[in-house]
Amino acid sequence: MPSFRMPSTFRREATLARSVHLLREFRYEQPDPARFYSALADDTALMLAGLCPEPLAGAVVLDVGGGPGFFADAFAARGARYLSVEPDAGEMAAASIDQRTAVRAQGEHLPFRTGSVDVCYSSNVAEHTPTPWQMADEMVRVTRPGGTIILSYTLWWGPFGGHEMGLTHYLGGHRAARRYTRRTGHLPKNLFGVSLFPITAAAGLRWAREVPDADLVTAIPRYLPSFAWPVVHVPIVREIAATNLVMVLKKR
Repeated sequence: MPSFRMPSTFRREATLARSVHLLREFRYEQPDPARFYSALADDTALMLAGLCPEPLAGAVVLDVGGGPGFFADAFAARGARYLSVEPDAGEMAAASIDQRTAVRAQGEHLPFRTGSVDVCYSSNVAEHTPTPWQMADEMVRVTRPGGTIILSYTLWWGPFGGHEMGLTHYLGGHRAARRYTRRTGHLPKNLFGVSLFPITAAAGLRWAREVPDADLVTAIPRYLPSFAWPVVHVPIVREIAATNLVMVLKKR
């Protein structure tokens, strides 16, 4: 894997205080999604501004898995020309946010021409599709030569791999879903084998090294402070400790 070549701006932003703040916000994902996703959107825009070699202002940014639309304002505030793709109509309408720049489509079949966007990113979507690398291939396809692809996803063996099911996913995904259902009286939003799938750092890094039309620039653990970034270089350990992998690629 390449050594870290991250812009110093994001290194400075990736502090322990940021990690603690995001950890606190995760508690509100289901009870107060507007609060949680607004905080995540602001942090995502901050992250992309630090990861992309060119300014976001004026760039065409495609968000694969844009959800209910919380990310649009965060990127508009940075001057980006924001577009999003979301396959679930219910998810798109969940927050009653204006979706004029959103397209209903699957990430595995992006309705954009080849080389049409400057930045293509996906935040915490890959673990919700059974064919994440097909989606990743599509992200590479629609990005222009010299553009940036950023794929971020939750690692199955990390402490957040089970999402709302907590650490019970270590007992197995189906068993965790049954335990959650018995405890709450309803199925989890992220149902193992239907809308939640086991995904590893090893698989993502293998895809990134082998994809023919892009080069892996760097990979970092998304929510950890910068002093902990080297954990991504340690096989097996990174599957648990990294919690969320961010891969940054440059389109050839």
